Amino acid sequence: MEQANKDRSLVSKVMDGLVTGIVEEKYGAILPPQDVLSKEFDVSRTVMREALSMLLARDMLDVRPKIGTRIRPMSDWRMIDEDVVNWRFRAKPDPLFQRDVIEFRILIEPRASAQAASRGSAADIAAVRDAFEAFRVIRPDEPGYQEADELFHTRILVASGNQFFKQMAAIIRGALSTGNPAVTAPEGAWEAAVNSHRRVVEAIERRDPKEAELAALAMIDHTAEEIAGTLAAAPPAPPARG
Repeated sequence: MEQANKDRSLVSKVMDGLVTGIVEEKYGAILPPQDVLSKEFDVSRTVMREALSMLLARDMLDVRPKIGTRIRPMSDWRMIDEDVVNWRFRAKPDPLFQRDVIEFRILIEPRASAQAASRGSAADIAAVRDAFEAFRVIRPDEPGYQEADELFHTRILVASGNQFFKQMAAIIRGALSTGNPAVTAPEGAWEAAVNSHRRVVEAIERRDPKEAELAALAMIDHTAEEIAGTLAAAPPAPPARG
């Protein structure tokens, strides 16, 4: 156990040293070979390999045949661990968690929509429109509905041009996978969802940041109301037996 803790500490120390060298542009675009790095940090190749794998998992490095270990642009680095986000959304959602998810979306999506309207390239905005067109022709009970909705929201985050917003896509996708089963049940929910999505994309196409922000907020408010109604209608959990 003591040796394992020592090895983890050493790996963390090497990771920190590598990141320092990267951000200070010590290595350029390509890291030196593992054996060179191992000598530089005075560690075994096993420790160096594990440290590099940790950086690879965070999208900071990219291994390419005949080229070596390339340092990826900082905008690609994983600010949020998507695995952890996905694991959390696997759990059965509770009202408190649903509330937190809605509040998070309110912070991110309206602003991202506004920035997509003001900053998004023609290609970015066309991609948002294409995602909407795919979404609006799929009924909630048909295959591909969830993926189409997630793609629409993800493309708005990309069109915002904000690298942090783009990396929030994992949380937004998880939020949609949690909320959509609830909001698709009531009659008329699908038509309302299509209309609310259409309002957002049309505002982005008109390059109207204020309207895009308001439309996105209204879209999330509608989802929040549907989720609240579904949770209120759910039977209470049976009391625990002592």
